[in-house]
Amino acid sequence: MDVLIYLIPVALVLGLLGLAGFLWSLKAGQYDDLEGAKYRILQDDDLPEQKNPPGPAPKHTPDGDGDERSNGR
Repeated sequence: MDVLIYLIPVALVLGLLGLAGFLWSLKAGQYDDLEGAKYRILQDDDLPEQKNPPGPAPKHTPDGDGDERSNGR
């Protein structure tokens, strides 16, 4: 029963921290746009644009590393 002296205050502090975090998230606007998330997942805006069109692979040097400076030329 002596452990309750420690557990009750710890539980109260953790509960108050959780409440403070929830109130902070409300104030920061985390729950403002609940409908937008389901549409945002369908957008491909984060994909990088392809700069070079698909074509033949670049030519490599005989040693296969593609760096001509390492061949001593």
